[in-house]
Amino acid sequence: MTLQQTQTDAACLVRPYGDTLDDGVVQFSFTLPLPHDELACEAARAVGEAMGLHEVSVSCSRDLGQGFSFFVLYGKMTTSVDVSRLTVNKAEFETMKKEAVDRFIQEHFGRKLVFVGACIETDAHTVGIDAIMNMKGYNGHKGLESYHEIQAVNLGAQVGSDEFVAKALELNADALLVSQIVTQKNVHLANLTRLVDMLEAEGVRDKLVLVVGGPRISHELAKELGYDAGFGPNTYAEDVASFVVQEMKRRERS
Repeated sequence: MTLQQTQTDAACLVRPYGDTLDDGVVQFSFTLPLPHDELACEAARAVGEAMGLHEVSVSCSRDLGQGFSFFVLYGKMTTSVDVSRLTVNKAEFETMKKEAVDRFIQEHFGRKLVFVGACIETDAHTVGIDAIMNMKGYNGHKGLESYHEIQAVNLGAQVGSDEFVAKALELNADALLVSQIVTQKNVHLANLTRLVDMLEAEGVRDKLVLVVGGPRISHELAKELGYDAGFGPNTYAEDVASFVVQEMKRRERS
């Protein structure tokens, strides 16, 4: 859904924009553990009403088999969100272009920096770490392997935390980049916590810039787990590289 400012208080109140400004229309989907029939459709509509929505309609439904059904619903909300009361917790840095990052490293460190990345533990989804590290990058944004002043080492998927830490020590890494795509049953929280614990046990946590990324990762969550920064969707290699080099410089000054 797209949020647009309301006509009544353009300074701070917003409500979802569906077809017309301020109509409050939202589209959402979910699965119910019910066989696909009229009762399941009515149950889906009742779920929308239980969420506080009005004029709820089932626009699409599908039989998933084995007693499960999938639904897409529309509904209207009448409440608004006061944007003036919201705060955003995000990493503070200035994104630099690839060439500017290379110059920054040359000017401030005088050597290549070592970035080691991986999808840790049971996570086998490399799309995120590859987008950041691989030469070709993603969506026209070159990955860290293309940076002249960065040695980018991508360990791939299902890398145990012990193996990850050992490689970081072997390469004398400056930064560790962790990708966590799988979050079912909050497995990513256990994985990320274990890595921090191991780095602290080795006495190297404060010597590294530790970054985690993934579709359900926020900067706030990352900080809570002991990481220096967290990046979600729409993050590119230059964002991560810019944060790391600026964080390293900040530590030198402090």
